[in-house]
Amino acid sequence: MSRITETVDHLRELIAFPTVSSTSNLAMIDKLAERLEAAGARVEIQRDPTSNKANLFATIGPENPGGILLSGHTDVVPAPAEDWTSDPFELTERDGRLYGRGSCDMKGFIAAAVTMAPVLAASVRNRPLHFAFTYDEEVGCLGAQALAEALAARDIRPGIAIIGEPTNMRVIEGHKGCCEYTTRFEGLAGHGSEPDKGVNAVEYAVRYLSRLLDLRAPLRHRAPKASRFDPPWTTINPGSLHGGVAHNVIADRAEVQWEMRPVQASDGAFVREEMRRYVEEHLLPEMQAVSGAARIVTEVVGEVAGLEPADENSARDIVQELTGANGADLVAFGTEAGIFQSLGMDVVVCGPGSIEQAHKPDEFLALDQLSQCLDMLEGLGGRLAT
Repeated sequence: MSRITETVDHLRELIAFPTVSSTSNLAMIDKLAERLEAAGARVEIQRDPTSNKANLFATIGPENPGGILLSGHTDVVPAPAEDWTSDPFELTERDGRLYGRGSCDMKGFIAAAVTMAPVLAASVRNRPLHFAFTYDEEVGCLGAQALAEALAARDIRPGIAIIGEPTNMRVIEGHKGCCEYTTRFEGLAGHGSEPDKGVNAVEYAVRYLSRLLDLRAPLRHRAPKASRFDPPWTTINPGSLHGGVAHNVIADRAEVQWEMRPVQASDGAFVREEMRRYVEEHLLPEMQAVSGAARIVTEVVGEVAGLEPADENSARDIVQELTGANGADLVAFGTEAGIFQSLGMDVVVCGPGSIEQAHKPDEFLALDQLSQCLDMLEGLGGRLAT
């Protein structure tokens, strides 16, 4: 059986697991563990606090520091069947494309890594080969953060990491961070004809949101002069505003969901501090002057570090050499790469498929992209043999 045929078979197997972030990924993790153990890997499974999801971390070769890490997330976004022309959880091949939820984001890379595991195992000498397959990337990179804590506690530090997100096999050396928040407002209900006797949560939510949007201008001025991002500054996006029950009722509940994508960590700190001060010095005192029980609480949904471009990055250099790329780019979308970079690894993002297909109906992965990924992974064998 050819490697591309074997990889497609593995991908078909993985797509059949409906690992939407709201459901368990354990069956898929068990299958990956079985495949990697057959290749000679030592496999560890780290469950989340609910025991309904898990990360997989596996190693082939010595327990030495350094080595190469291949990483991907197992969860996918929802796929309403009525929006698809085929079953989203059954691989469909036509016109050189592999259709299915997660085909490019990012089960294609995982299938390729598992296919190549026995081949790469034969090349391992003094540098270990690691695999990290995580849960809940799509809802805040929760699995990768838990895995990073576990690796740091055990002082396991691979030298380089390749994150196989869909980049059309382009070499990506940087992306913005992604911070997601939900801010909830609790006021005091009352009759709409007497607004001064209540605390309108929607009103304060709107004022909060207005202040948040006012920060867009200073964030533009804070953009690093040499920033290569597009746009080059930290962005803020209000995702939703909910609250109230009727036209004539003072709303006692409201909620704002929002995100920012920092180009530098200091921008995130700036926004959080400005909003903290605005709440504590302005909004809350006004609300609690009417009702002492009024509250504003911000829930951190996820704070994912960006991947910061570095002058020296051996992961970037190796993948450029293996793919024949003449340079490295930046992207706007977020990945788990910054989490691994925070552990001291050199990190690059490179994988098969286009991000333009991710999260859409009829998501697909082109066969030629999968073939290029296999070629890149095969080339890693020479690096493991040194």
